[in-house]
Amino acid sequence: MDGTKRSNIKPGLKVAIVLKKDQRTGKLTEGIVKDILTNSATHPHGIKVRLTDGQVGRVKVIGDAS
Repeated sequence: MDGTKRSNIKPGLKVAIVLKKDQRTGKLTEGIVKDILTNSATHPHGIKVRLTDGQVGRVKVIGDAS
């Protein structure tokens, strides 16, 4: 699924995000979506979300990243 479409992302979904500090390396961080922070329907770099542990980043992979 596509992490650039808001309609694909729901709270409780397992995702892999890129944190702001990891944008240069592209390192992924896995977690469960708590809040969706992007208001627009799509975003070219991925929808911004907050994970249940409080980390914020843009969704790159929906589901299991392995």
